[in-house]
Amino acid sequence: MRAVWTGSVTFGLVNVPVKAYGATEDHDLSFHQVHDKDGGRIRYERRCEVCGEKVEYKHIDKAFEEDGDTVVITDEDFDSLPEADNDEIEVVQFVPADQIDPLMLEKSYYLAPEGKTPKSYLLLRQTLLDSELIAVVRFALRQKTRLGVLRVVNKVIVLQGLMWADEVRELDFDDEFKGTKSRAKIGEKELKLSKQLVESYASDFTPEEFEDDYQAELRKLVDAKFEQGETLDTEATFGAEGSDDGSEDDDDNVVDLMAALKASLDKRDGGGKSGSGKGKSA
Repeated sequence: MRAVWTGSVTFGLVNVPVKAYGATEDHDLSFHQVHDKDGGRIRYERRCEVCGEKVEYKHIDKAFEEDGDTVVITDEDFDSLPEADNDEIEVVQFVPADQIDPLMLEKSYYLAPEGKTPKSYLLLRQTLLDSELIAVVRFALRQKTRLGVLRVVNKVIVLQGLMWADEVRELDFDDEFKGTKSRAKIGEKELKLSKQLVESYASDFTPEEFEDDYQAELRKLVDAKFEQGETLDTEATFGAEGSDDGSEDDDDNVVDLMAALKASLDKRDGGGKSGSGKGKSA
């Protein structure tokens, strides 16, 4: 696997150098569009509506429109934002897992220890396990400030992104139920049978037993066409992926964990509990 981010988890004054790796991947087959007449590859060109010129991606900026006016935001503008180059995952709270609404959960990343000694990583991992809590964190990835949680899965610290509170929609379809409440009543016999049906399905969750049947059948179809010679001699259309993983040189500074822990506790006891308030900003 290739690291997608390199930085550190900040736990009070304790610094935990880590690398992040994508914990999930899409298994769907990838297709491109072709002309049904001759199999020619369909390509989309980026053209300027003002001058009509074909524009390379490197010359494309982003624009935001509001009330009939538009402002252009360049790459330099994005890079100038304070959080643009933030390489820290800041722990701001420890909370019970059941307080995290599953609706808010996003993509997951494995965090591996970085540097010459994994001591601080092991400390954070054991702290999460012993406390039976998960850590709420703030971090920046791909020019976006994000909220997330840290938890331990199979001896590895996992970072899972969270949506911001204002990104989760409020329920707004009460009208769908109007006029049905008086007619739709659940009888005791129906409920009893429903519970029996649930019990007949009840078992331990084993995700390995499930397969994406559609993708499996699609793969068979593709393989059959290859075997039958229904192929086109087309040139490669995708370039090699970049090899830069954003890694940095090993940090030669050995963290004094006891001193950092004590200083962090002193700071919290002295009224420096600012995590909950800071977590509200976007």
